Amino acid sequence: MGMGFTSKSNSESWGMGFLLVFFPDEHQNHQQTNNNNFNLFSSSSSIIKRTNSSHLLHKAQSTISICLLLLFTTLLLFTLSTLPSATTASASAAARRLYRVPRRHLSSGAPESIPSPSASNLSHALQGMGTLYRRGTRAMNDVVVAHAVESLTLHELKLFLRLFLRSSIASRSDLLFVFPSRTPNFDRAILQENDSFFKLLTQYKLSNNSHSTANFDVTPFTKLSKKEKETGEPIWGRKTRSNSSEEDETESTRPSYGSVVGFDVEELDPENSLSGFLDHVPMSLRRWACYPMLLGRVRRNFKHVMLVDIKDIILLGDPLGRVRNHSPESVLLKGMTQSTSNKHAKRNSDKSQSTRHNSVHPGIIMGGSRAVRRLSSAMLTDIVRASIQHKKKNPVAELGIFNQLVENAFVLKNVNMIVSTEPLPEVSSLGGSGSKPGSHLFTRNYGLIRRGNSNLDVSSMVMKHLCSFPIDSTVYSDC
Repeated sequence: MGMGFTSKSNSESWGMGFLLVFFPDEHQNHQQTNNNNFNLFSSSSSIIKRTNSSHLLHKAQSTISICLLLLFTTLLLFTLSTLPSATTASASAAARRLYRVPRRHLSSGAPESIPSPSASNLSHALQGMGTLYRRGTRAMNDVVVAHAVESLTLHELKLFLRLFLRSSIASRSDLLFVFPSRTPNFDRAILQENDSFFKLLTQYKLSNNSHSTANFDVTPFTKLSKKEKETGEPIWGRKTRSNSSEEDETESTRPSYGSVVGFDVEELDPENSLSGFLDHVPMSLRRWACYPMLLGRVRRNFKHVMLVDIKDIILLGDPLGRVRNHSPESVLLKGMTQSTSNKHAKRNSDKSQSTRHNSVHPGIIMGGSRAVRRLSSAMLTDIVRASIQHKKKNPVAELGIFNQLVENAFVLKNVNMIVSTEPLPEVSSLGGSGSKPGSHLFTRNYGLIRRGNSNLDVSSMVMKHLCSFPIDSTVYSDC
């Protein structure tokens, strides 16, 4: 029995070995299948793990990229928004240094010319309007509004500005031009006169000649009161940040002068308000439509205002000194000479002629800013009323309307009208004869002089007088 069982077992083992010998692939395939199933499961698990990790990594990278993009965009926008301000501030600081007379010019050394900007580089004066020809050294309490008529010549403009800049009023007032239109020749002339003023101021200060005050007195431009030194920056142009220590260092030597700016009527009266009432609106009438907007914008910055006609009036002194002590509701008017008054009153009765004898000149008006605004608004209303009555058939005369308004106490009940008993002198009535033509205009303390209708060449007379002085003859190119 034992032998049989053993033989049987050996037979089966031999049989299995025989099968493995002849069919080895099936066994290996079976094992390989099992191994592959195991490896596939392991690979699937690894792939799933790697997929999840890759997805999370990609999501993290996307989040970081978005944050970096937002940060870069924010920095870019911040840089772009601050760049123009920095550039403008630098330009304003450069312009201020340009117009400031250097300290070395006033202390010692040879005088140097101070360059002036070109007409193409002029900036805006106020709230994106106007033209800034010169930025003053401080804020002024007074402003001179000078209007130019259509017939104004280049020589007349230069003479008015030259005498204004030499007078003491230029050290205490800003000058504001109102032009019918902006002209490049006028821009260059204004810049040239500003440059001549800086040279004149520097050389007269260096000369230290006691006799020079008879021609050009630098004292009003260099001697400031404590109250004047405490005033802030001008309203024209962009404000600049300056070093306080540098300002304190040069305060005693830095001169004082006002700003020079200009506006066009299209900026102040873009719709030409009077065109609906008049066929042709001359500058002498349209200027009254510009004053309400202009004086309204600067009403908090100036205490006294002067309205002046460039073509007819010459400023030689500081006539605003007569109104600084009056109330803000006061307006000072100048009377006209009898010959001029009678010329406009030939067709009137004797009573009318006596009234015309006391007529006032609309080309020069001085007073508190509040009173001048009220007067200009009332004048504009009367121009409209007169144009409606004439029905565009006859031209409206500024002189007649203005004098009727002055005599109307009811309309101007809130304005204290002061008419000077001394008429406005004319060049022809001053006489003058001697070795120096034009010197008689400066011998007396004339604050205002009217050119008048005489055939005298006032520009030539004044220039012959100025060019007779050594310093002036070297400063002005037309000497």
